[in-house]
Amino acid sequence: MMRLYPESALTQLEFDKIKELLGALCNTDFSKNKSNQLRIHTRKDFIDRELRQAYEYKLILQQQQYFPADFTANIAKDIKLLSIPGALLVGEQWMMIKKLTESMGTVFRWFDNERRMAFPALTQVLSDSYYEKLIVEMINEVLDDAGVVLDNASPELQKIRMNLYKKRNELRRVFEKMVQKMAKSGYTADIDESFSNGRRVIAVFSEYKRQVKGILHGESDSRKTAFIEPEETIELNNDVFALENEEIKEVQKILRALTAKLSVYAPLLQQYIQIIGEFDFIKAKAKLAINMNAHLPNVLDKAVVQLIDAYHPLLYLYNKDSGKKTIPVSIHLDDKHRILVISGPNAGGKTVTMKTIGLNQMMLQSGLLVPVHPDSQMGIFKQLYIHIGDTQSLQFELSTYSSHLMHMKHFMENANGKTLFFIDELGSGSDPNLGGAFAEVIMEELGRKHSFGVVTTHYLNLKVMANHTQGILNGAMQFDEVNLQPMYKLIIGKPGSSYTFAIAERIGLPKNLINRARKLVEEDHFKLDRLLNRTEQDLQHLEKEKKELNRLMKENERLKKEMEQVMNKERHIQQVELLKNQNKITEERLLYLKDMERKLRQIVLDWKKSENKNEVIKNLQNLLFKQKETIVVNKLAKKVDKKYKELNTLVEIGTLVKLKKNYQVGEVKEIRGKRAIVQIGALPINVELTDLIPVEKIPEPETNS
Repeated sequence: MMRLYPESALTQLEFDKIKELLGALCNTDFSKNKSNQLRIHTRKDFIDRELRQAYEYKLILQQQQYFPADFTANIAKDIKLLSIPGALLVGEQWMMIKKLTESMGTVFRWFDNERRMAFPALTQVLSDSYYEKLIVEMINEVLDDAGVVLDNASPELQKIRMNLYKKRNELRRVFEKMVQKMAKSGYTADIDESFSNGRRVIAVFSEYKRQVKGILHGESDSRKTAFIEPEETIELNNDVFALENEEIKEVQKILRALTAKLSVYAPLLQQYIQIIGEFDFIKAKAKLAINMNAHLPNVLDKAVVQLIDAYHPLLYLYNKDSGKKTIPVSIHLDDKHRILVISGPNAGGKTVTMKTIGLNQMMLQSGLLVPVHPDSQMGIFKQLYIHIGDTQSLQFELSTYSSHLMHMKHFMENANGKTLFFIDELGSGSDPNLGGAFAEVIMEELGRKHSFGVVTTHYLNLKVMANHTQGILNGAMQFDEVNLQPMYKLIIGKPGSSYTFAIAERIGLPKNLINRARKLVEEDHFKLDRLLNRTEQDLQHLEKEKKELNRLMKENERLKKEMEQVMNKERHIQQVELLKNQNKITEERLLYLKDMERKLRQIVLDWKKSENKNEVIKNLQNLLFKQKETIVVNKLAKKVDKKYKELNTLVEIGTLVKLKKNYQVGEVKEIRGKRAIVQIGALPINVELTDLIPVEKIPEPETNS
C-alpha cells in the first residue's frame, strides 16, 4: 500500500469524495464495502489488472452490450448458514440461492472463447471458479418455482398430503351441510363461517349459541356473534390438524436434508457472491470513468508524471453539471525535472493544478481510470506527502509556521526517489526573507533525495532558484491582466507574476498609494516582478499569434487540396478530350477506306458496262488523284512516326507535340485555357489543345564504325 502523510492526505486531496461517488454506483453489499475500503496500491501487476478490468467494462457499456451479472441480493448470511452443520434453509432462501447460481451460469456462458480473447482482464475474475449445474438440479428436485416443497420430494410427504387432501374434502362437505342446516334455522350471522386457530367454525348469533352443539371458540367484539366448532366436525378438524403438523415436520426434514446435501457447495456459492460483487464493482468503476471522461494511460513501474490534458475529476464533474468548461493541465516530471514550482496570482488555479496531479495519481494507483489523455504516462509512487497549510490568520501565525516546519521536517527525513509530494505556499507564514531562505533549503534537500513534487509559492527567490537549479523547473498560471481574470492555464518553463500592482491599478486604488507602495519595494524585486509580468503578457501574445498562424496554415492546406482537385479535374478533362479525338480520327479513317472501296467497285462495274471507256478512266483519274494527296500525307505521317513516338500524357508547357492535321512537330510555349501556342521552326502557331498529340523523339540506333 502507498504510505500517506499526513493521515488527512486522502481528505485534503478529496479522494474520499471519489470513493463516495464510486459507492453510489455500486448495487451489491460486496461492491459497496469494497468501494468504501478502496486502497492505494504500489504493485504494478495489481494496478494494471484493476485498470484493464475497468477499461474493458467501459468498452462493454459504450458498445451497449448486455452483461448478465445482474444479481444484487445480499444472501451472504444465508450461504454462511448453509455451511453450519444441522442448519435449515427455507424455501425463500433456496430460491435466492437458485437465482444466484443461475445468474452465474449465464455469466459463464457469456464468456465464450471469443469474449475471453476480447476481455482477458474480466475473464480473470472467473479464473478460479466454475459453474456447478447440480446445485440448481438438486433444488429443483425438492422445490417448485415458488419455493414450495414438491409433493414427490419424499414418499412420506406424498402420503401425508394425499390423506390431508381427502380429509379436507370430507371436512368441507360435512361443514357445508352444517352451515346450510344452521342457515335454515336462522342461527347464522352475516358471515356464515370463519377460522379460529386453524379450525373451521360457524358464525352464529349469540342468542342461539346454546342451540348449537359444539365447542365455543369465542365471540366478536360486539358480542353479537359467537364462533362455534360443530360437534360433527371436531374429529375431522383434529385429523386435519394432526396431518398438517405431520406435513410441517416432513417438510422440515426434507429441507434439512437438502441443506446438508448442498452444504459442500457453500464455499463455491460464497465465491459466486464475491464474483457477482466483483463484476458490480468493476461496472461502477466503468460508469464513473464514463461520467468523468476518464481513460487508461500508459502505466510505468518507475517514478514519472507525464500528464496530457489532465482534469481535476471533481471539478470536471461539477463544471459538467453546471455547463461550464474545465481547463486541463499538462505537465511532465522525470529524472531531469523532478520538482515543479508554480507561481502566479492568488485564485489563479495553483492549488487546483496541484490537487489535479495528486488526485489523479491516487485514483490511478487505486485501480480507477483517470481523466487524462490516453497517451499520458503515469508512474507508480510508494509515498505521497501533502501539506496545504492555512497561513492567513495572524492570530495563529507562529503556531502555523511551526506546524509548517514540522511537516517539512518529516518530508525531508523520509522522502526518497519514490516519493511524490505537494506543498502549497512553501515557506509562507514567516518573515518573507527568512521563510524564503528556509524554503530554498527545503527544496534543495527534497531535490537531493530525488523526490518528485509540486510546490506553489509567491516568493521571488524560489522562482529564481528554480530557474537555475538542476532538477527544478518553473511553471506559471496565466492571468488576463486586461480583464483581471485568471485563465487557469499552466505554462511550463517560466515563473509567474503576482500582478500585485496591476490588480491594484485595475480596481482603482489611488495612484499615490500605489506609488508609495512601489517605493517601499526593493528596486530589483520590483523589476523582476515587472519583467515576469511583461514576459507573461508577451507569451500570451505569442500564443495568440501561434494559434492564428496554425489557423492560416490549416486554411492554406485546405486551399492547396482544393487547387489539386481542380488541377486533377482539368487533367482528366484533357485526357477525355484526347481520347475522344483519337477515336474520332480512327472512325474517319475507317469511313474513308469503306468509301474508297465502294467507289472502286463502282468503277469496275462501270468499266464492264459502259461503252464510253474514256469517261470511266476520267473518273478513275479523279479518284486516284485524291488518293495521291492522301498518300502524300500518309508518307509524311510515316516519316514523323519513325522519328517520334506518341505519348499518352497531358499537354503541358515544354511538351513536344505533333499537329493532328499536318503532322508538323513543335514545342508548347504557352497554354491559354483550351488553346496552346506551339513553336514550329521559327513560327508560333495558336491551336486547340485537342489538336495536339504529345510525342518524344526516338533515339537513332548506334552504328558500329
